[in-house]
Amino acid sequence: MGGMTNYFIRRILLMIPTFLGITIVFFFILQIVPGGPLEQELMKLRMGAAEMGGEGAGGGAGSGFGDVAIPEEALEEMKKFYGMDKPIHIRYITWLWNVVHLDLGNSYVYSEPVWDTIKTRFPISIYYGLFGFILSYSLCVPLGVFKAIKHGSKFDTTSSLLVLTGYSIPGWALGAVLLVLLGGGSFWSVFPLGEFRSEGWEDLAIGAKILDQFYHSVLPLVAYTIGSFAVLTVLMKNSLLENMGQDYVRTAFAKGLPEKRVIFIHALRNSLIPIATNIGQLIGIFLAGSYLIEKTFNIDGLGMLGFTSILTRDYPVTMGFLVIAGIIKLLGNI
Repeated sequence: MGGMTNYFIRRILLMIPTFLGITIVFFFILQIVPGGPLEQELMKLRMGAAEMGGEGAGGGAGSGFGDVAIPEEALEEMKKFYGMDKPIHIRYITWLWNVVHLDLGNSYVYSEPVWDTIKTRFPISIYYGLFGFILSYSLCVPLGVFKAIKHGSKFDTTSSLLVLTGYSIPGWALGAVLLVLLGGGSFWSVFPLGEFRSEGWEDLAIGAKILDQFYHSVLPLVAYTIGSFAVLTVLMKNSLLENMGQDYVRTAFAKGLPEKRVIFIHALRNSLIPIATNIGQLIGIFLAGSYLIEKTFNIDGLGMLGFTSILTRDYPVTMGFLVIAGIIKLLGNI
């Protein structure tokens, strides 16, 4: 027990420099790339002034675009608002100090604390992440075991072809195809065209709420799990086949133990170890969300938030998303 405790302590302590390295690199990249929030704000002011000048000049909107004089005091206030009035290393230390005190700052776009911006989308990612995780393992582990037992059979060959075909299709592309074939307005109009829930969901009865949530979840969950489905299935099959060839399994058969007991008690237990080590990776992927899948199904989750915050240069939200996703991934790996 002492060795295991020391292992966890070392791994947790290693999270600190890893987290610092991730945030330092990302923070410095965001600060040095062109088109930051201050530059975008100045661009808006110049465009507004140019349009006003164009109207007054009878349509020459472009004449004064780059010639707008911004008072030095106003420029300094804007730099202070966006935190650009200090050296970049001081900005990082200040940001890190606030993060340690659970303060992720305020969003430039939404004009609210980053925690509030993220926590409204976090339940959506947890919902799809949790059910996608359960769905993947509940299907892949039994399928991989059955494929190992039936290794070389027609079932094994056919299922491998289907699984690898599904793996070769990106989740967002499969989602788009499913929407065309099964989404609302298609020939087989079975499922809605996206979104997390229908409008007026809060006013529905309990049974209607569950049914509505189910219909909205089927296609996104299929798109979420298709990528990990093949990996887990093949990993489970190969792991079990490898253990079936070990000496302890041959010894169990030699002692006359039933085949089911040897496979499901002895071999399967050790075969689950590679599957277990993959859990942390999947947890990080599922909970962080996928922008492309969320974009396809118009789901306002963490993946969509993280991507749009980069496009809009909403640095506090971008760094807040990185903090949460990074911690989830690091803890998942442990």
